[in-house]
Amino acid sequence: MFIDLTHLIQNGLPVYPGDQETSLLQSKHIRQDYYNNHQLNINMHAGTHIDGPMHLLDIQRYLSEFPLEQFIGRACLLDVSGQEIIDYEEKYETLIKPQDIVVLYTGHSKCYGQNEYFAEYPILTREFAELLVRKQVKMIGLDTPSPDKYPFEVHKVLFQHNILILENLANVEKLLDVSHFEIIALPMRIQADSAIARVVARID
Repeated sequence: MFIDLTHLIQNGLPVYPGDQETSLLQSKHIRQDYYNNHQLNINMHAGTHIDGPMHLLDIQRYLSEFPLEQFIGRACLLDVSGQEIIDYEEKYETLIKPQDIVVLYTGHSKCYGQNEYFAEYPILTREFAELLVRKQVKMIGLDTPSPDKYPFEVHKVLFQHNILILENLANVEKLLDVSHFEIIALPMRIQADSAIARVVARID
C-alpha cells in the first residue's frame, strides 16, 4: 500500500515569500497543433521538495550527486501536532533509529495555500536538530515550509552533516496509525541545490 505525500504541481502553486511564482500552462493543443504539451516554470523550493546542503552552505555539491540510498529508507513518524516549538524529548532517543527518515506530523499542512502557512509554522530547536545528527538520520520530513526561520540555524546544522530536508509534505495525517513504513522521496535528477520531489510512504 502506498500513500502519496506530495502536493500537486499546478499553475499558481504556493511558493515561499520572495520566490518566483509557479507557472504551468498548456503550450500545445491537440485540435490546433495535433498534440498536447505543457510548459512548466518552477523554482526548486516550490511544493513538495528536498533541500540539499548547497541551498545554504557555500559548497558545490548538487542534490543530484547524493546516492539514491539517501532518499529511500525506513521511516519514523513523530506526532508533534499542537507544538509551536518542536524540542528534544528523551522518548525520541528510542523512537528514532540510526539511518531513519524522520517525518514530523504538525498538522500545519491544513493551512497550505493560505498566508499563515508561510508565516506561522512551527519550528525545530537546535537541540532537536542535534538529536537527528547523533542518530545520523538520512532526512527530516515536514508538513511545513521550513524547519526554522532566519537565520536558519537548524537548516545549517543539518546540512553540515548531510541531512536532507523534505519540506511541504501532504497527507501526513494518514500515517498516524501506521506502525511501520518506508519513505521513497525521489527528487528530480537536476543539477541544482535542491529539487522538487515525488514522495510516497510504502506501508509494510
